[in-house]
Amino acid sequence: MAGLWQRFMLIFKSKASRALDRAENPNETLDYSYEKQLELLQNVKRGVADVVTSKKRLQLQTTQLEQSLVKLETQARQALAAGREDLARVALERKAAAQTQLQGLDEQVKGLEAQQEKLVGNEKALSARIESFRTQKEVIKAQYSAAEAQVRITEAATGIGEQMADTGLAIQRAKEKTDQMTARAAAIDELVEAGDLEDFAGGDHIDRELAKVGAQAQVESDLERLKGELGAGEQKKELET
Repeated sequence: MAGLWQRFMLIFKSKASRALDRAENPNETLDYSYEKQLELLQNVKRGVADVVTSKKRLQLQTTQLEQSLVKLETQARQALAAGREDLARVALERKAAAQTQLQGLDEQVKGLEAQQEKLVGNEKALSARIESFRTQKEVIKAQYSAAEAQVRITEAATGIGEQMADTGLAIQRAKEKTDQMTARAAAIDELVEAGDLEDFAGGDHIDRELAKVGAQAQVESDLERLKGELGAGEQKKELET
């Protein structure tokens, strides 16, 4: 049972593979792969744009913090000049916090710049690869179209095509039916000659023999009647003379 099932699966996979092979169009497959690569390239470009946007946002925050440092420095000087050391201290504390935040932003900006540079490199490499694939794709499509046309021309010229198998089967079936009809006709002729078939006019072999005997009896009866009539006629002539 297991062996039978394995054979069934092997046959099924073989036929499915042939069906898929007939259904597969290399041109469509190549175009689909090209579209997928373009989608990937667009994703990389969007990634670059997102990184640049984030970097610009951090750079704007950096500029604002730098301006804040200058402002806090000025406020601290003004507070000391006014004899308000406590306010000057607060301003300088805020300045120190802003400097710490500014350092963190600088590190984040550098990280985004490195990421941007990497993505841009990937984008360029991917673009070059996609362009190479596009050129190769068009060459392969042209070669496939030429080969497909050649096959169709050869099939049309030689009569070899997908319908040849069906045509051969039809011819074989017609030949078998012709042989069967020929054999049947010969058998009927033999039976007719032997008198083993029913006569379409009515009756079988025995009926024909009986009819034949009846016909002979009628002939004998008519013959005797004619003889009697002739004998009677001669006797009449003799009496008259």
